[in-house]
Amino acid sequence: MVQDKPSVILFDGRVATHRLRILIIGGGIAGIAAAFCLGKAGHDITVVEAAPAATEVGAGIQVTPNMSRLLIRWGMGERLGEAGVKPLSVSFRRYSNGERVGRSPFGTAMEFEYGAPYYHVHRADLLGMLLEIAAPYMTLRLGSRVISLNAQAVSATLASGEVLYADVILGADGIKSTTRQSIFAGLSDPVPSGDSVYRAILPTAKMMKDPLLKPLISVPEVTCWMGPGKHVVGYCVRGATEYNLVLLCPDTMESDSSDSWTAKGDVEEMRSTYRGWEPRVEKLLQLVETATMGKLVVRRPLTTWVDSTRRITLIGDACHPMLPYRAQGAAMALEDAAVLGNIFSRLSHKDHIGQFLDAYQQIRIGRTTSTQAASWSNRKTFHLPDGPAQELRDQSMRLAMVGVPREDSIPEGHKGNANMWADKEKNLEQFGYDADEAVNEWWRKQRTIPLHPELSKL
Repeated sequence: MVQDKPSVILFDGRVATHRLRILIIGGGIAGIAAAFCLGKAGHDITVVEAAPAATEVGAGIQVTPNMSRLLIRWGMGERLGEAGVKPLSVSFRRYSNGERVGRSPFGTAMEFEYGAPYYHVHRADLLGMLLEIAAPYMTLRLGSRVISLNAQAVSATLASGEVLYADVILGADGIKSTTRQSIFAGLSDPVPSGDSVYRAILPTAKMMKDPLLKPLISVPEVTCWMGPGKHVVGYCVRGATEYNLVLLCPDTMESDSSDSWTAKGDVEEMRSTYRGWEPRVEKLLQLVETATMGKLVVRRPLTTWVDSTRRITLIGDACHPMLPYRAQGAAMALEDAAVLGNIFSRLSHKDHIGQFLDAYQQIRIGRTTSTQAASWSNRKTFHLPDGPAQELRDQSMRLAMVGVPREDSIPEGHKGNANMWADKEKNLEQFGYDADEAVNEWWRKQRTIPLHPELSKL
């Protein structure tokens, strides 16, 4: 664990001239990223996490360029390269026979086109890296469950009865957010998406023994098998020693399991759900020993992320939960963290807190809402039943494959293609985004922030 504060310089070396006490509820990826950024901005950070240990579910995560540019900026580039796998491409295949109907290059193309690489990492590895860089900037209190908030007092009460006070409270407590339920009750209740997800990790050593599965490891790429009402995604993590499987299917979970991510999945039921799919999928599922299963729910976008006192706000899945069909959940959370840190590195007076929180949601809410919509759109694309619409989808994807043999370039155009990763305009919008530059642009437009009356006399 890092003992001294790293030498990474953020926000052009700028730190707030007025130091805040910031309480972050939730010690997952969003909360720890926010702790790092706000700590680097010069503030006093306390993170409370209900779990007795800082852990993440055993699953992979796609680190897209808009996310990796932040991690590299935060000094994690070397660690990311060691723990991650760079996919060469993404391939879309028919569920029944494995025919490849779509493909887009990743590899060096992503870095060339959008200024940062594309990685696959294990969620636990990513959280571990964030904990390491954030440690010097925060007090982390594990086993500290928040049961209520008092907006007027800007305080949180723990299950132990202890009351914690702050200048700002940040709810990073995920899709079942206590913060959101306490402060924004009834504004965005969960709505079933109609899907559940199985997640499993396979040792690639077993896959390498099978001639049919070996190419999935020796040529690292994202593989997406599309079928009626369901799809499967697979890719390598941890230096290609493990293979991450994500299997989306119609929801059969009990209604009271809403928002669950860690329930034990029935492996035999999972296999039967994909029976009749191409041999590679069935072989992969035969290698699965344990799996988790979760109900996927959506929440309608909030119209505001800031409470009426302008001292409490939300971050990550607490305010904009993402379905996994665009691989942007963690990326949006890290962008949120970067924006908050950059904005609050400029704080010179406590009276600016409300304005700065308003700026945070102004910068972020449109982007996260459009990303949620893109994810939902991909769900429809991946799950088309066999028939005319599916044939048109496949035809569209095939057109985007023409003349794309290389890994170091992305062809022009393909606007509106069924393969969203082939649409250069959408890619630029999603992957070319720089959260820090978004704040810098906002600041340039603002020019000046109205000062506290007493300060304006100086």
